[in-house]
Amino acid sequence: MPEDALPRQLETSGEAPLDTRGDDPREALMDSVVAAIKTCYDPEIPVDIWELGLIYRVDMDGDRNVEIDMTLTSPMCPVAGELPEQVRQTVKSVEDVNEVKIELVWEPPWHQGMMSEVARLQLDMF
Repeated sequence: MPEDALPRQLETSGEAPLDTRGDDPREALMDSVVAAIKTCYDPEIPVDIWELGLIYRVDMDGDRNVEIDMTLTSPMCPVAGELPEQVRQTVKSVEDVNEVKIELVWEPPWHQGMMSEVARLQLDMF
């Protein structure tokens, strides 16, 4: 991963850290949330928004409320009004998720170095 790429934060609040052995139901729910996010695409780029690096933070509290910080490829993005709502609705549809709050952020600004290796391969950027 490039040095200037922003590491994604997956967090649960108000309880013990996620159990990395895979038997924590909150971890499974977080995996489902990320899988849902991966079904959302920027319509101008044929790569999901997770792999594009547009998701900066996903946090889930003990009541299974999810908060997501996300950005767009540009403040002038034509889907600025639609994509955050699409992400909210998609994550809200995950079984056992209660409320979903999306925060559209601009810092740090998105750049191509934030894309995953998967995204770079899909876009032939190697």
